[in-house]
Amino acid sequence: MGKVAAKIKVMPNSPEVDLDALQETLEDALPEGAKINGVEREEVAFGLVALYPTVIVPDDAGGTEAVEETFSEVEEVESVAVENVGRI
Repeated sequence: MGKVAAKIKVMPNSPEVDLDALQETLEDALPEGAKINGVEREEVAFGLVALYPTVIVPDDAGGTEAVEETFSEVEEVESVAVENVGRI
């Protein structure tokens, strides 16, 4: 079974969110078998910065759904969207 790398856009719900703490919370919340392989940050507007973690998950049924659901449940996250997916 292969692996899939997915770049996921995570929008915090406010510009005041501590991005370092949010990144750590996302890493701790990952489902079993998934890992973060780097995180980029991009200013969106008015001081709001989006996190773009690249998540490595097994290439099986469901793909990135478990990661998306887990990230969506984090308290300070406004939205989660998969930006790019590819096999590795």
